[in-house]
Amino acid sequence: MKNIKICCIIKIYSKKINLKIKNKKQKIKERKKMISIRRLKEILEQFKSVRIAVIGDMMLDEYLIGKVGRISPEAPVPVVNIEKERFVLGGASNVANNLISLSANVSVYGVVGNDANGEKFIKELEVKKINSAGIVKDSSRPTIIKSRVLAQGQQLLRLDWEKDIDISSENQDKILELLKEDLKNIDAILLSDYNKGLLTERLSKKIIKLSKENGKVVVVDPKPQNFKNYVGATSITPNKKEILDYFGMKKFSSEEEIVEKLEQLKKELELENVVLTRSEEGVSLFETEHKRIPTVAREVYDVTGAGDTFISTFLLARCAGADLYEAGEIANMASGIVVAKIGTATATKEEILDFYETVQEHL
Repeated sequence: MKNIKICCIIKIYSKKINLKIKNKKQKIKERKKMISIRRLKEILEQFKSVRIAVIGDMMLDEYLIGKVGRISPEAPVPVVNIEKERFVLGGASNVANNLISLSANVSVYGVVGNDANGEKFIKELEVKKINSAGIVKDSSRPTIIKSRVLAQGQQLLRLDWEKDIDISSENQDKILELLKEDLKNIDAILLSDYNKGLLTERLSKKIIKLSKENGKVVVVDPKPQNFKNYVGATSITPNKKEILDYFGMKKFSSEEEIVEKLEQLKKELELENVVLTRSEEGVSLFETEHKRIPTVAREVYDVTGAGDTFISTFLLARCAGADLYEAGEIANMASGIVVAKIGTATATKEEILDFYETVQEHL
């Protein structure tokens, strides 16, 4: 009886080892499918000729950096002596910043307040050489600012100035007219939805209709509550939480269920493809069948802005001639670069090439 038990244990253990070996071989097999260095260079070289329009919720991220030396006598809170203040592009404008870092030609369309922060925002765009002709000023709402107070390397507080109701029909029409005027100079449109009122159902549908009539690619980084606004787009790039929220689910029970939901989403929204970002599980692509790209991140320090980097690189690669899988691979590498940096960051073409070589060395 004891020998039978030992035999059973050995068989179970052997199955587990064989499964691990099989999984490891599969991972190596997937890695060997990676784009060649020659093909990667060809695609990256074309980035500089691509023209992208970014439409979405424009924001400024403010960082107030200082030191804490005492507790306030007025309330049990630290007193931060501010030593440095800096502004960086946030929201949809961070997507534009990612595109600029990759040598693309970028124009942005959105709304800011008719205020001092709106002027700061436009100045930041000019510094980055991002075309700001599509920015509309609105006196009825403030420029969206997200202020973070940091001391001794820690974020102590975040303050948000925003008004997240839909922009007026008048401003929607202004943005649409500005886009029409520039459409001949645009290769593709990227809709960056932070659910702050810019990409209304009406405006989103008109942009997609206009784009399809003029043969332009439209890729969307959506919010779950607004998925239905993007019927007829080329691609959407939700993350795992967003797609679960859309379907009212807490988790996926299997890989098969993920594929089923991707196919369902593609059909419901009349898309050409769906690209699902899955953090440490890599990326899932669905066009006519499911394809999986494994994660390539070396170290993860901060995932802030990784989604912006992914969609920027993905669309740019597609416009530069990459197929769906190649674009997913390149975007996955770019995301792997930015998560190894602290704070909102971008990737460059040179960093992507270096990252590729590092991954190849570890295959």
